[in-house]
Amino acid sequence: MILSLLRSFRYAFTGIGWALRTQRNLRIHAVATIAVVALGFAEGISEWQWCAVLGCISLVWAAELMNSALEVLCDRITTEHDEHIRRAKDAAAGAVLICAIISLVVAALVFL
Repeated sequence: MILSLLRSFRYAFTGIGWALRTQRNLRIHAVATIAVVALGFAEGISEWQWCAVLGCISLVWAAELMNSALEVLCDRITTEHDEHIRRAKDAAAGAVLICAIISLVVAALVFL
């Protein structure tokens, strides 16, 4: 059971590593994450502010990883134009955008 659990973590880290190597937007989120965490330490933000910041970071990362997974899966199904696949990809990208915009609002409330 422990071995199975450790294996699942390895697969998860493999997926994150793949996404960081291949997905430009996730690399942008990584740079933003480092900058925001550094700013949080520099500004000495409170515990509740850390909760808000880390919650937003995790939400954006999760949305971007899910978006990347959906895009890979859709591209595996077909690389030809398919209206349903386009809608799915657009909706997933929209979810990432909403998470990123709300995260910017939270960052403005915490840091300004």
